[in-house]
Amino acid sequence: MKAAVYHGSNDIRVEEVPKPTPGDRDLVIKVQSASICGTDLRIFHGKHRMYTEGTRRIPGHEVVGTISEMGNKVEGYSIGQKVFVAPNMGCGHCEQCISGNNNLCKNYNALGVTINGGFAEYMLVPEQAVQQGNIIPINEEVDAAVAALLEPFACVLRGQNALHIQPGEIVLIIGAGPIGVMHTKLAKIRGAGMVIVSEPISFRANQVKNAGADHVINPMEQDLQADIAKLTKNHGADVIIVAAPVHVAQESTLDLAAIGGRINFFGGLPKDKPLINFNSNMVHYKELTVTGTTACSTADCWQASSLVNHGLIDLSELISQRFPIDDTLKAFEAAENRESLKIVIQP
Repeated sequence: MKAAVYHGSNDIRVEEVPKPTPGDRDLVIKVQSASICGTDLRIFHGKHRMYTEGTRRIPGHEVVGTISEMGNKVEGYSIGQKVFVAPNMGCGHCEQCISGNNNLCKNYNALGVTINGGFAEYMLVPEQAVQQGNIIPINEEVDAAVAALLEPFACVLRGQNALHIQPGEIVLIIGAGPIGVMHTKLAKIRGAGMVIVSEPISFRANQVKNAGADHVINPMEQDLQADIAKLTKNHGADVIIVAAPVHVAQESTLDLAAIGGRINFFGGLPKDKPLINFNSNMVHYKELTVTGTTACSTADCWQASSLVNHGLIDLSELISQRFPIDDTLKAFEAAENRESLKIVIQP
């Protein structure tokens, strides 16, 4: 089969590799769509800690396909069934795993990260994933490329679940990349009275406006704090989501938040520069709640799939381009373009 194989920094090669064969409790997925995210770009550039020097591995963790083979001890699924595969697998017995937070397991595995993933014609789903419920059915009418976005959408769900957005509240989202657009759509579904987005790139500003943002502010040309004060009549934002890995964006949230506001640092900062200036008195006197969320659990993926399967959210407009596996390098080049949202490889 054809697969895009990591050989080193900036060196991913489309080549012939053996098609996986399932064990008694494994599955093999015929990949329909696998989308590229920021993690994949870090992998491509040799900046992911799980891709050490000498690693040969197939990336891709946002994967939808049909079941092509099953081990003889696998039950509950059928050949040809369309499924999304939640990528994260915990050890299954630590405190985080048994509480449903397998994404926080210290001894985790992840498709496309620690083991072979979905930038290939076929992908092995190991027993660990099958037994832990990572195989999630997808309705036939759902576009496979859209269903591949369930993983990042599940991350967005996890972030907003920590914020408890209430109907009528004012939500500020900083950053209008694919994650910011998803946050905008989900906040509107959850009843946000006003969604304000901060985004300096005009293409992305237009995209998030079309996705339902009530106001889009360019922080490079406008005074974000003054504009929010005006739009909210000096109330501030009840909820702030920082969906961009920018130091000043995280630092600004304390001034922009309403009294009793909730803040989520959704986007992580570069590991070589993780510190920000943080006025803890603002948290104290305004009674702010500052949270952080990372990745998504399998439970988050099931919740995300329910919303998509039932047509409660439309993620189709996030698909910027689709590429065959032979054009994987072109796909990664397109994913680097900040005017793109989601790029999908369709083997």
